[in-house]
Amino acid sequence: MRPDTPAENVDHTAEAARLERTAGLYPEDAEALLLQAAAHLELSGDRPAATALYDRLLSSSAGLENPYLVRALKASNLWEYGHEAEARAIIEGVRAASPRDPAPWVIVAEALESHDELEQAQETFSEGARLLLTDVPEPPYSTHPLLFGRHRVRRMLGVPHDEWDTLADTLHSMPISLDELHDPKRVWSLGSENPAELEAEISRLRAELGAYREALSRPFPVAVLHWTAGELAELTTAYPSLSAEYTSHEDHLTTIEASLRELSASGTPNLGIVTGTVPSYEAFAASEGASPEDATLLPQYATTLAARGRAVAWPPQRGAGCWCGSGRQYGECHGAEPQL
Repeated sequence: MRPDTPAENVDHTAEAARLERTAGLYPEDAEALLLQAAAHLELSGDRPAATALYDRLLSSSAGLENPYLVRALKASNLWEYGHEAEARAIIEGVRAASPRDPAPWVIVAEALESHDELEQAQETFSEGARLLLTDVPEPPYSTHPLLFGRHRVRRMLGVPHDEWDTLADTLHSMPISLDELHDPKRVWSLGSENPAELEAEISRLRAELGAYREALSRPFPVAVLHWTAGELAELTTAYPSLSAEYTSHEDHLTTIEASLRELSASGTPNLGIVTGTVPSYEAFAASEGASPEDATLLPQYATTLAARGRAVAWPPQRGAGCWCGSGRQYGECHGAEPQL
């Protein structure tokens, strides 16, 4: 499917089938591709088939990178076609597991919210925020939906703002404030005969649509390419001209961290790291009809890996291991402040 294809023109069943075929060709990316396929099946209305895909992933012998994301999506889907008890059980299991990824928290909280379980939704959003954002100086881009969803539910419950609600307001960049966007009384203005009220609501809806479009325009992170020591040695041995790009593995790691910090300082959100392998890179070069020695392929390869769901968010969450694979915590490794 072309990225500019209007949603109403998409054959979701056919797109799901295409993604399943692609997953068979790229087993290393099967998890991300099958999740996309399941989303298309949900949009087509074939929710039982989507559940079958989620079950296929969960029963896979190859281990999942994001098992709690799959469980959360399965629960949300099940609830939509009458399997409430099973959905609730899965949601409780996800919450009890305390995943370090914000996406499962957002999905199960929104499932509760969409079924008018507002108190439980608020508790779920808050649990995720406490786990992922306590003592975090700057919330990562991936956690913004967690804060925005929490703000929305608390606004519907009519509870006073707290520090995280204020932070959500600060992170929100659209002209219409979150308080206006999440105002429970907005639904009444849609039935008003007052032109001024209707015009105001249209402005709010445009701002909300703008926020969604901004999020959708960044479906995968701006990713920097990383090679492990063994893969980099194999790469530069096979293609000596690339040694000009990678003088040493240590310098390579330092350059990655410096590049990401520079991008972050410039205001670029949603940053990530993708790890390459020589066979994968050679296959990519062949698909482009180019030589692996062409250094201009490297950033294209990184973008392709990110688009296939291979990116790991940067910076790592508090207490997480460093992205370089050293086994040390990020804050004690590449996340340490440089010595002056």
